[in-house]
Amino acid sequence: MGFQKPPGTQDFLPGSVDTWQFVESKARDICRRFNFREIRTPIFEATELFKRGVGETTDIVEKEMYTFTDRGDRSMTLRPEGTAGVVRAFVENKLYGEPDLTKLYYIGPMFRYERQQAGRYRQFHQFGVEALGSADPALDVEVIALGYAFYTEVGLEGVRVEINSVGTPAVRASYREKLLAFLEPKRDQLCEDCRSRMDRNPLRVLDCKVDQHHFVGAPSILDSLDEECRTHFEAVRRDLSAMGIPFDINPRLVRGLDYYTHTAFEFKAEGIGAIDTIGGGGRYNGLVGEIGGPDQPGVGFGIGLERTVLLLDSQNADPERLHQVDVYMIGLGEAAEREISRLIYGLRQKGLSAERDYQGRKMKAQLKSADRLQARFAAILGDDELARGEIALKEMATGEQRFVPLDNLAAELSGQRKS
Repeated sequence: MGFQKPPGTQDFLPGSVDTWQFVESKARDICRRFNFREIRTPIFEATELFKRGVGETTDIVEKEMYTFTDRGDRSMTLRPEGTAGVVRAFVENKLYGEPDLTKLYYIGPMFRYERQQAGRYRQFHQFGVEALGSADPALDVEVIALGYAFYTEVGLEGVRVEINSVGTPAVRASYREKLLAFLEPKRDQLCEDCRSRMDRNPLRVLDCKVDQHHFVGAPSILDSLDEECRTHFEAVRRDLSAMGIPFDINPRLVRGLDYYTHTAFEFKAEGIGAIDTIGGGGRYNGLVGEIGGPDQPGVGFGIGLERTVLLLDSQNADPERLHQVDVYMIGLGEAAEREISRLIYGLRQKGLSAERDYQGRKMKAQLKSADRLQARFAAILGDDELARGEIALKEMATGEQRFVPLDNLAAELSGQRKS
């Protein structure tokens, strides 16, 4: 019996990896422009970190974590999300001691034991950002704007933003009583998960995908906000409108994690079966203290890269090819073949992507290979051209061919690539 990949995982083959590289490069470039710096944390952490950070009554902690006991008899967990590990690193490495705001981003694999379906995997990848050190609602807006810019620049259409305020712990305690009073008469009609959540974390009931029709007429948390929370939420709404970022207010949006305060938001899009949430986040003003650091406010998001790539495919988007070959080198004759080996190494050293034939094929077959690789140019060198110190440069898109000096080949290709 041959081996197969574990359920809920994927092999990313060279063709599909081109799209992944494009998406990840866009994420990195946008973070550079927004002045977020990359952080890399372990893919496994102490289990207690996620229990305290994510919340013991969340589906992630109760049902979905990959947890194991290591040889030191310590309980460890493959990270199910990125924020808790980043905040742990922020605290452990005392980044809170820096005078400026700490703005971080990460790209990497996460792990949750979930039922397999389109856009939902047991090993999946997230692009996330975390901004720590300010309670200013303008920072909430910057984080939302960064995520929206990411989706726009990778070429997705129909992405929309939903926002809500989940208030402070005091606000939620007041709202909890109003919500329970509404839900209690419906208890027997609700699913098993909702009945369990009612006793432990009633706000999570609103996140249920099965019982939404029972929540019509439920009290809105927005009606329970105190003056501070209302002012914060109004500032977020005002700044998003000023920036021209379209959004809807969804008073039932609570997110699936316990650490959120004030702003919660999600990015939505149609096209992946029953799933329409493709990313989300919010403010978490108490999380740093919960993990053992000094009280520092924070805000961030996590974006599912699998769902981004699936949407690009469903919309028949044509992302920029990062692996496109600049030139396919063809040598005709032994001396020309030797010169091609020297030239191709020099071109690669100058940052150009170059390929050649290693199978002894005729020129026609090599040109077909150049076409399959979507090479911009084919450079053809015969013994006669070698003697003259020049090479034939054929533009693959148009078929136009001209001769250029061998010493100018790299400059010619670099100039064509920039244009």
